[in-house]
Amino acid sequence: MSSSERMNGAGRSGGPERTALILLRSSPFAAAFATTAIGALFGTHAIRQLTGDAGYGAVITGLCLIGAAMLVARRREVRAIEVMPVTLVALLAWLLISVFWSRSAPAAFEGWLQLAGPTFLAVVVAQFRDTLQTVRATGDVLRFWLTASLAIEILSGILLDGPVPFLSIAGNLAEGGPIQGLFGTRTVLGVVTIIALITFVVEWRTRSVRPGLSAYSVALAALLAIFTASPIVLGMAVIAGAATGALAIVRRVSPAVRSRLQWVLAGSVAVFLLAAYLFRRPLVYWLNAEPDFLTRSRLWNAILDIAAVRPVQGWGWVGTWPDFLTPYSYIRLSTDQPHRSALNAWMDVLLQAGTVGVVLLFAFAGLALARAWMTASERRSTVHVWPALVIITILADSVVTSSPLGGFGWFLLVVCATQASLVRGWRKSWQERRARADVSDLPPGAAEDPA
Repeated sequence: MSSSERMNGAGRSGGPERTALILLRSSPFAAAFATTAIGALFGTHAIRQLTGDAGYGAVITGLCLIGAAMLVARRREVRAIEVMPVTLVALLAWLLISVFWSRSAPAAFEGWLQLAGPTFLAVVVAQFRDTLQTVRATGDVLRFWLTASLAIEILSGILLDGPVPFLSIAGNLAEGGPIQGLFGTRTVLGVVTIIALITFVVEWRTRSVRPGLSAYSVALAALLAIFTASPIVLGMAVIAGAATGALAIVRRVSPAVRSRLQWVLAGSVAVFLLAAYLFRRPLVYWLNAEPDFLTRSRLWNAILDIAAVRPVQGWGWVGTWPDFLTPYSYIRLSTDQPHRSALNAWMDVLLQAGTVGVVLLFAFAGLALARAWMTASERRSTVHVWPALVIITILADSVVTSSPLGGFGWFLLVVCATQASLVRGWRKSWQERRARADVSDLPPGAAEDPA
């Protein structure tokens, strides 16, 4: 065989591999991956109801494998110290270690994988898509799922006038709600609509989409939020609105005044939280949320009693509560409710990972919020307010549900935290110091423009 024939054979054999490598490195492929991953996580309930847990697991596993291939193909663009915040690494490590003292190691490891999957997808998206690109992908996904939710609610509640049990849709649209859409419960739908409103307004302010599409998107999210008829959603909307107003004021003041104003806002938030706790019962009555509050109060009291048995390490991380496993079966018996979670992310972490897990989660979420808020306060572009407002919404949701500990809530929290750490974290400071050190090591005049 001649040398030219050998070369042509090698080229043909390397053709598919080279094509795949070029595809994995391309920007359009990264955009498609981000949209698909976000769409799968927001569509968790619908996908599970249609394909089962195995089908949903196959979707997430496939996306993780594709994400891993992207990281390998673009490994020269990735720096190990920029992959994820250190506090997140510590939290995931602690949850993994808790497998060893869990009552069921397989259930604990499965629960950890349910958290690790969205974490990995978030890390890949944060590595290869900037904040504006992430906002655009999230906006496209939310428009699809919210439009589909409204369509199925119209079909169920008006045209068919009956529920759609396999999608957990009650068909109450004609009665004014509550509706669930394709998200399983009205609370989850409400959280999605608040995140959608933030995303759509940022899209409008950054002129990322046409004005007509922005108007449709905002109207759609607002309409679905109203039809959830949830007092919890009303509370989160008030919190998100107050945060938006405060951030707008902070962004407009001079840098000399901004620092003092930040401390005033921090003190006001602390006073508000204290007042909300002290006057929680009148607040609950005002919001007409007595049934939800009583259910959660009984559940949280039972959790505190069980958590006191293992206050430091918890009972082992399992994520969503298994059907037959202590102490979760005991909690269901004591409350006479088929609970699948603590209906509070912090209570769930306390029960499953102890006070160590709560401290690590607080450090991760607190640093993420502080970094995102400071970035939004100082950067001119409107897109920088998106991570801060999304984190605030997710943290508000964490008080009344456990959904931020998985799925789209955890994904968005990790994405926002990772992007914020790249802007204001210790990595940024370390890189700036190293760049200054490199310049100072050059000979005199070497750093100057030769022109």
